[in-house]
Amino acid sequence: MLNLSNLIKQYDGVRAVDDVSFTVEKGDIFGFLGPNGAGKTTTIRMIMGIIHQDSGFIELNGKDVNTLERDNFGYLPEDRGLYQKQKLEETIIYFGILRGLEKSIAKTKANEWLERFGLGDQGNRKIEELSKGNQQKIQFILSLIHDPDLLILDEPFTGLDPLNQLLLKEIIQEKRSDGKTILFSTHQMEQVERLCTNICLINKGKIIIEGSLASVKHSHRSNAVDVRFSGELNSEKAKTYFSDIKIEGASLSGVLSCAPRDFLSWINTCVTVESFQIQVPSLEQIFIEEVKKAS
Repeated sequence: MLNLSNLIKQYDGVRAVDDVSFTVEKGDIFGFLGPNGAGKTTTIRMIMGIIHQDSGFIELNGKDVNTLERDNFGYLPEDRGLYQKQKLEETIIYFGILRGLEKSIAKTKANEWLERFGLGDQGNRKIEELSKGNQQKIQFILSLIHDPDLLILDEPFTGLDPLNQLLLKEIIQEKRSDGKTILFSTHQMEQVERLCTNICLINKGKIIIEGSLASVKHSHRSNAVDVRFSGELNSEKAKTYFSDIKIEGASLSGVLSCAPRDFLSWINTCVTVESFQIQVPSLEQIFIEEVKKAS
């Protein structure tokens, strides 16, 4: 379990991270979200020990991370840091050894991961010869070659085509099944909706949303509804329940001006309701709405 408590980091009097607290449970994929400059990368760098917080605590399984060796951490940074003149296989082996693996084990794992990413016959190619997408695959392999318990992924899907994004998601879900703790930062909201159980949205260093994805979406649902029905609907009466309504044949949609249960109580007396759906906004819509409000 990763626990951040009251983290503060400031530069020249400006708080880049302002009293940030959240917990990532073991086996969870936690979405850490925010616009550019929100404080995400600063927070991640504090977790990794690249910079130190001014105050607050970061604990992994109850222990201060600054007292721990980070060999059990895996980190995929947003900016690539690969040695362009080095060959794929020797690069992966080198980083595996840095993370505590025996050379023979690092070589075996390197070949296994290259095969899985469709690069099994390219181990002798130089990094600089690869496309951006394939370089991203190597960066991802480096973050998990040593099978870390804590995996931090900052924009992991950058440069990847849909098929390779699917492969990456498959691997991330496997790591969750293995009980790994995963902190996942991205601007691709659709990926968060498919992968994450819990999320935290920060803006200007402050948390503005934190909780389970399901509860966040539920709390942002509106009174906009879609209804399918059979029977003769009293259109004029229906309009009295809406601030905005559109009726087409056996369907209606609009924004209720009353509680949904009040409308349902009435409409069920005059027609057969085939379906009734309250529109739930996408995470991207929630993200935009909340960032605008916070600004």
